Amino acid sequence: MNKELENILLKVSELYQKYGIKSVTMDDVARELGISKKTLYIHVENKNDLVSKVLEFTLLERNCTIEKIINKKLNAIEELLEVGIQIVKTIKEYNPSTEYDLKKYYPELFKNLHNFRKEKMYKSILNNIQNGKDEGLFREDLDNEIIAKVQVSRFISMNTNDFFNADEVLQPKNILELFIYHIRGIANKKGLEVLEQTLNKINIQEYLQ
Repeated sequence: MNKELENILLKVSELYQKYGIKSVTMDDVARELGISKKTLYIHVENKNDLVSKVLEFTLLERNCTIEKIINKKLNAIEELLEVGIQIVKTIKEYNPSTEYDLKKYYPELFKNLHNFRKEKMYKSILNNIQNGKDEGLFREDLDNEIIAKVQVSRFISMNTNDFFNADEVLQPKNILELFIYHIRGIANKKGLEVLEQTLNKINIQEYLQ
């Protein structure tokens, strides 16, 4: 991806997060970027293509952030908490209307995004569980695949059931609580000790503001 296109996608991503997708026209994009629509159309075919490229760019950025956490070589519990904190940071910049617009006006892109997130989350949790076992932090009797599916379904159901309203889903404390709840359910005695030690080192309140 060339630098000019990257800058365009970054700016458009910020516009979508601020105003939603539907209300941001190609004229708005060109004006905000200080370029002509002709120049804009050198990089994208139309608005559908722009939305698709913005999604791809955003997912790539977030995946890079998660990969950086994984490459820190933390233990499985530290890694889960860091990922939880990163999700909280992302949610603080989240605009529900962006996903609403995507679901309503770009259903195929929304479906692809949903499936990609689900599969990526599943594989990440699966790897984390096995790492936790190898490190002697998670119970050996766990069925890795079942636990990974349960955790993914918890995240998905928060967005689709009647028990959580939109504000509750986006509350940082609820996101972090879900991660901690997950860890407590799969950790052995040593893992629970590591969890408490890690929580004592992290200023959780800093991320709940």
